Amino acid sequence: MGSIQRRIGLALLVSLLLAGGLLAQGSLWLFDRGLRSYLQSDLRDEAESLLRAIARKPSGVQLETQLVDPSFQRPYSGRYFLIDIDGQLWRSRSLWDRELLMPSSAGLQEELQHGPQGQHLLVYCASFKRQGLPVRICVAQDYNPVLQAFTRMQQFALGFGAGLLLLLLLVQRWAVRSALRPLEQARLQLQQLEQGHRSQLELVTVSELQPLVEQINQLLRHTETTLQRSRHALGNLGHALKTPLAVLLTLLQRDELRAHETLRQSLHEQLLLIRERLERELGRARLAGEVLPGAHFNCAEEVPALLDTLRMIHPRGLQLESQVVAGLRLPVDREDCLELLGNLLDNACKWAVSRVRLTIEALPQAYILQVEDDGPGIAASEREQVLQRGSRLDEEVAGHGLGLAIVRDIANSWGAVLTLRQSPLGGLCVRIELPRKAG
Repeated sequence: MGSIQRRIGLALLVSLLLAGGLLAQGSLWLFDRGLRSYLQSDLRDEAESLLRAIARKPSGVQLETQLVDPSFQRPYSGRYFLIDIDGQLWRSRSLWDRELLMPSSAGLQEELQHGPQGQHLLVYCASFKRQGLPVRICVAQDYNPVLQAFTRMQQFALGFGAGLLLLLLLVQRWAVRSALRPLEQARLQLQQLEQGHRSQLELVTVSELQPLVEQINQLLRHTETTLQRSRHALGNLGHALKTPLAVLLTLLQRDELRAHETLRQSLHEQLLLIRERLERELGRARLAGEVLPGAHFNCAEEVPALLDTLRMIHPRGLQLESQVVAGLRLPVDREDCLELLGNLLDNACKWAVSRVRLTIEALPQAYILQVEDDGPGIAASEREQVLQRGSRLDEEVAGHGLGLAIVRDIANSWGAVLTLRQSPLGGLCVRIELPRKAG
């Protein structure tokens, strides 16, 4: 969720910067165009005033200086003119010893012209007829004060825009967090659902998310109902098939079949294989169902009760130890975990001399489950053979009663890794490594 907020914040920041930059530059450009248009009217009026100041005298055409604005007489005043009367050029005294180029085009010039003392001149040119002679008048005004005002405006706009941008970023950050808060709540609830702290999602206040939450809750209810129905049906099927098998096994003990000992023995072996295969496949089918989120294994609640049950089953004064992280919940089905630990601990109790130890710990990448005993253990040469085959260990290695079939199926359904090794206690150590994401 944090990455979404960062991406949205970055996108809004870029958008605000682009919009603010375009708005600022556009506003300054429009202001400059408007000011130039306003100054063009003043320059045109000054050109017409200069035209009226041209008079024909007995000595020839002259410019009546008393009719000319005094700023044109003051050196480098920022106001200048050029007058071309039939090839005769007159310059304003304000130019002093500097030259001013007369543009060839009429009207307000787009480009500012360099003037004396670093001035930038806004130039307007117009053509007239006076006393029957062609007259071309160019009037220029220093534009530096306007450019300096623009610079001050840009600096002010930059500071004001930065403050406004910061305020907008804070507002949009608050708005984004407020808008994404229901999604964050839904994410936390999904995480709690995955960890087994809740069985369904709570409705959120945002109407757009309510249909999604309702659909997820409906899917969870449907999954739970389907899983329970499947397990009940499998349980009923198992009981229904076990009874006829038990009857058949009992019938094989009758005296009528004593005369056919070979046939009786063969039937007995085949029925035992069918019963074993039935139990195995029913267990595999039960594990094939999806584990309901929330039905997790609470170590603090389940392990002590499991050890108490084993003490009653094996009243030999065994020392049953457990090392479990406080508050640890395994993201696996409770019944599967009880069956797995029950099988491993029961076998350890059968072969232990005096001590059995259960360890459950949480590593950054996986959960580790270990069952150890101080019994005879299994030779290293036989461990790989046990794990590679799919039948029971007690059928492969004489003298051991550990059935790994269901344990292996449960571990495989979790995506866990099952290994056998030598225990520090002296016997066998069964280690199951459950990746955090696999459960």
